[in-house]
Formats: sequence, structure tokens, C-alpha cells
Amino acid sequence: MNREALILGVGATPFGRHLDRSAGDLAGQAAHEALRDAGLAPADVGAVFHATVSQKAIDGQHMIPGQVALRPHGFAGVPVVNVENACAGGATALWLAIAHVRAGLSDVALAVGVDKLVCADPAQGLAVFDGAMDVAHREETLAALAALTDPLPPELLVDGDRSVFMEIYASLARAHMQRFGTTEAHLAAVSAKNHAHSVHNPRAHFRRAFTAEEVLAARRVAWPLTVPMCSPVSDGAAAAVVTRADFIRDESAVAVLSSVLLSGTDRAADDTGRHIGRRAALAAYEKAGIGPQEVDVAEVHDATAFGEIQQVENLGFCPVGDGGPWSASGAGALGGTVPVNPSGGLESRGHPVSATGLAQVFELVTQLRGRAGERQVPDARIAIAENGGGLYGIEEAVAAVTVLGRTG
Repeated sequence: MNREALILGVGATPFGRHLDRSAGDLAGQAAHEALRDAGLAPADVGAVFHATVSQKAIDGQHMIPGQVALRPHGFAGVPVVNVENACAGGATALWLAIAHVRAGLSDVALAVGVDKLVCADPAQGLAVFDGAMDVAHREETLAALAALTDPLPPELLVDGDRSVFMEIYASLARAHMQRFGTTEAHLAAVSAKNHAHSVHNPRAHFRRAFTAEEVLAARRVAWPLTVPMCSPVSDGAAAAVVTRADFIRDESAVAVLSSVLLSGTDRAADDTGRHIGRRAALAAYEKAGIGPQEVDVAEVHDATAFGEIQQVENLGFCPVGDGGPWSASGAGALGGTVPVNPSGGLESRGHPVSATGLAQVFELVTQLRGRAGERQVPDARIAIAENGGGLYGIEEAVAAVTVLGRTG
């Protein structure tokens, strides 16, 4: 069976520092907001797909985190499936909820993603990301990435403790710069654009605008990346209610045109056509019966500004290698050819890992309903979300691409 699936309701907490709240509190808030938005109650839900990493890595809740987080909020008796897929956990929970409904197993499924990564010891939150790569071959992987480009001169090296994934993104950014001529100014343009978008998003972790010059002058994390070019460590939760198209008639429902989840493959670094993000995008377009020229608005996984440059290429908004100039031209800004990350993206909205993919969907559903206020993309009808997770070899370990369409 392959029934049409709809997203009937969405919910999200503000992202930021929530030291006084538990993961369960945040998950429950997002879940109930999504159900209220859908006009449903917990008793209407046939299955829950719950994504988290922090409940395991930080709280020590290695098993049944979804049951522990959600039963106090009225989700008892139904199947609760626990999901972990690095930074693509939320998108994976949504993919499972969509598949569940399309298979006819339930009329209604709920996807929830939550993480609390802000800790009294910042190193504890950053350490969670260390497990998103092959830990048995960590040094070999980092050495292989570093070998993609010429060694950095001593004056560009950064001392002190650093996030391993910022180092990974920096290596990939340098390889793109060396091969295609991408510049620091291109990265700064992406970052400044996303921070400008976040000013209009009340749920964003940071809502401060930066000029490109301020982005370039900020503290360096790992060359060529500065602090405003990188996603912060955040707490937060997001959720989505998925139903069959014939379950309820509601003009605010959004159609799931396609939902694709892939893992990576072994490929040469210069074989960009087989990049996991490109393969996922092509599969999603084919299933949706559209092309990139029909997309009105996008949310992509900009864990760093370079991530957005890479993904606008993978999504076909511009040729491979042109992501930097395309972004610097303003094509991805509100009012541009294809507005990208009107929410502010991970760089500003924040990145509570397992909540990120569902936060992207929250934004796109809001856009397709025409309810995004000052960050609204006029007459948005087709939206796409790209959410990546982890690293295996030279690319993400997992990629999820979801295409959504307005029904009303």
C-alpha cells in the first residue's frame, strides 16, 4: 500500500539554553503543540517515533528514552519506537512515521525529536558529536579529510579545544575552496544571510543580525570557519503529526510529495554526482515528480555555512562548484530565486541534533500555510528539506530529503 500522507500538525519549542527543563518536558511541549495544531489528542495517535541522542549520551537513558520522555505527557499504550540517526534523527523519525501511515498501520503517527546539549561542562555537550563518526577509525578518517587539501600554514592554525565536526566541515570547505575557488567571503555571505533571517524567527536560538564583515572578523573556529558560520550547541524539541489524506479534510494540511532516506557509499572525493546529498535529492525529486526549478523555499543542513553551499549544489539550485557565488548573489535570501533557511538555519535557529530535521519541517509547513510573518516566502507552494547526519568516510553517513506541497 502507498497511501498519500499529509502533515496535519507541527510543533516546536524555542531552541536555546534550557538548563531548568528536562528532555521529556521539551518533547512533551512540542508533541502537544503539534497535536493541538492538528486538532487531535494523544489518544488519536497510533504510533510514536521518538529521536534523541542526548538522553542516552548525557542523561544515561540508553534505552526506552521515548517511553520515559512521553508517557508523563499522555502517550501510553501505543507503540513508541526509539530512533537514533545522528543529526538526521528527527528526519528519520518523520520518514518512519510517513512509511507507517502509508502502509496503513495507523491513521495517525507522531514524529518527535528532542535533545538537550547545553551542559554545565560545555565539553560534555560537544563530546556527544564524537560518536557520530567511526570511532574505531577516527584518526584515519580525520587524516584522510585533511589530505584532501594542502596543509594549512601555521598562522591559520587554531589552538585549544575544538569540535571534531567543525574540523571536519573546515576540511571539506577547504577542499571545495581549492577545487572550485569558493572564498571566505562566500561563506560569510551565507552566514550573514541566515543570521538576518533569524531576526524574524521567535523560536531561534540567536536572533542577532551580522554583516558579512562582522562574520569574517569574528573568532576563528577552524579555518576558514568563524563562530557565526557554525551552528551553536542548543536544547529544543520539534514534532510533526502525519495522517492519511482520507483521514481528515483540512486545508492547512501539507502533502508529503516524497520522503527519502539514504546512507552513504564509497566514492572518490571528486565524484560529486554520487554525493549522498545529491543522490537523495535526485531520488526525492523523482518520487515527487518535480525538478529543482519548481522549489519555492528550502531548509538545508547548514551545520556550518559551508554545509549550505554544498547542499544548494546537491539540490540542483546551481551547478556543482557554484554554490559560493550563487549564495553571495543573494539567490538564497528572502526575495531571491530560492530562499534557503528562512528560519535562520542551524547557524542561528540552533542545532539540538535530533530536533533539527523536524524543525526544518516545522518551518516549511509554516511557509506553505503562509503563516511565517516577516520571513514569509510569497505564494510558496513547493518546499524541500535536506537533513544530514554523521560522517562516514568523506561524506555524511545519512541524508534525508523531504518534499512538501501546499494543498489549499
